[in-house]
Amino acid sequence: MTSQQPTGASASTAEPLVDVQGLTVEFPTGGETVRAVDDLSFRLTAGQALGIVGESGSGKSTVAAALLGLHRGTGAHLSGTVRVGGIDVETASVRELRHLRGGTAAMVFQDPLSSLDPYMAVGDQIAEVHRAHAPHVSRRAARQRAVTVLDRVGIPDAARRSRSRPHEFSGGMRQRALIAMALACEPRLLVADEPTTALDVTVQAQILDLLHDLRAETGMGLILVSHDLGVVAGSVEDMLVMRDGRAVERGPVGAVLSAPQQPYTRELLAAVPRVDTRRSAVVIPVSAVPSASGGDILLEAVGVRREFGRRRDRTVAVDGVSLTVAQGETLGIVGESGSGKTTLGRMLVRLLEPSGGSVRYQGRELTGFRSDLQMVFQDPVSSLNPRRSIGESVADPLRAAGTLTDAEITRRASELLERVGLDPRWYHRYPHEFSGGQRQRVGIARALAPGPGLIVCDEPVSALDVTTQAQVLDLLAQLQRDLGLALVLIAHDLAVVRRASDRVAVMRQGTVVEEGPSDTVYDSPQDPYTKALLAAVPVLNPAEAARRRAARASGDTRVVKAAVG
Repeated sequence: MTSQQPTGASASTAEPLVDVQGLTVEFPTGGETVRAVDDLSFRLTAGQALGIVGESGSGKSTVAAALLGLHRGTGAHLSGTVRVGGIDVETASVRELRHLRGGTAAMVFQDPLSSLDPYMAVGDQIAEVHRAHAPHVSRRAARQRAVTVLDRVGIPDAARRSRSRPHEFSGGMRQRALIAMALACEPRLLVADEPTTALDVTVQAQILDLLHDLRAETGMGLILVSHDLGVVAGSVEDMLVMRDGRAVERGPVGAVLSAPQQPYTRELLAAVPRVDTRRSAVVIPVSAVPSASGGDILLEAVGVRREFGRRRDRTVAVDGVSLTVAQGETLGIVGESGSGKTTLGRMLVRLLEPSGGSVRYQGRELTGFRSDLQMVFQDPVSSLNPRRSIGESVADPLRAAGTLTDAEITRRASELLERVGLDPRWYHRYPHEFSGGQRQRVGIARALAPGPGLIVCDEPVSALDVTTQAQVLDLLAQLQRDLGLALVLIAHDLAVVRRASDRVAVMRQGTVVEEGPSDTVYDSPQDPYTKALLAAVPVLNPAEAARRRAARASGDTRVVKAAVG
């Protein structure tokens, strides 16, 4: 581990806002003890921003929780010291801890939907937090404070929207609401745990710009926990890399990203998908663009349309989209949340019936679901039955075909698990016993079971860390090479799509605004919306990230080239 401390004169003279020394966190699990954090030390001065990065299971979120004493009262065993704002978090009284949480430090959690009360108006939840730390404040004043902070974080028409409930907010607005709640008592430190995970690139950029502006206005310190190195690069001054609970490397973010000293840091950087280059070593060679007359066309959508609701409440999710997918190629579909990507993908495999237009597979009109068209869903947790073993989940499509004996089904399911990189001996384990990346591999194995010709992958790596993302994308590429599969890759991450796709279609408000070979669309975008998406992609160069932030602030979306980090 490098031993650099924050740069600048104040770093050596100011009392640390955060002082962590020899922190070790252990969790008892059955007869064993898991050490999630191992002898970690770092400091943060007032107004400074520190990024903590690493793979899933590296201990990042455990450290974030320890800063606010969230392990107290649980079975976790902590040793070492954690001081925030001069308070020893582990020995603080209940009253001191109450003041610390919200008053001195506040936390923004990864999933805003599960962090907000679905039955309470967003404004009332923020007002409740404010009154908990300022009991002398009237309810009316607390509600006004809620409106003020909602307006501060960019919620339009804050007074009216403060009366809305969480389900009436988009994902990005819910994340802004959580930040507003954290700001209600003007904390000196904000701990943000994966605040932009699963958000599309434009909303992600808005949240990161918001955090930057709030730091500039309030002088608060920031600890940003993320598996996305691009997110960290443009948001902090210092960076701490963790692996297996230990600090691997620490230093100024520019120095760590441009000249990493440790092999693990170099591995993380190598795994980051890049929007400025396509990794041809791990994907199928670019296919010829299929002609409108047929030939290599496997799947064709013509004027596909999908509406939801009736009459005045009708919403057009997909509006007259036409596209083709050739044998053995990968078509990437990108766009913001609400652009119609997932709805289109579900219509391609006939999980949704189009309201208009047609979908043809191998030249024939699709009139219902077909086993040779499969889908890998975004969230493997909700798409796998928690009461069935992974082997049984993979075997279900084989059993539905009714052509194999029970012994043959078990053997074939075990082979599929092995093909996607899972131990066949895990056949009888349940989904909760696996990591996110492993569960996604189960979903891929299940999709392969019927022997499909085309698989639609809907955000298959959106919530995975960079190394697991790379593993899943490499797996899909290998399967495509071995089996001749056609893939439709739906994602909001433009770098992921470029890494894996031969062609790309950019969607906005239910329509395709630009389509073509990946290299052409990425290197020479024609539509202003495509340019805006590319300008919002995080980059690994802090100076370039600052330039892009300034360009977004001025409304200039001409900056679309990713910097080489």
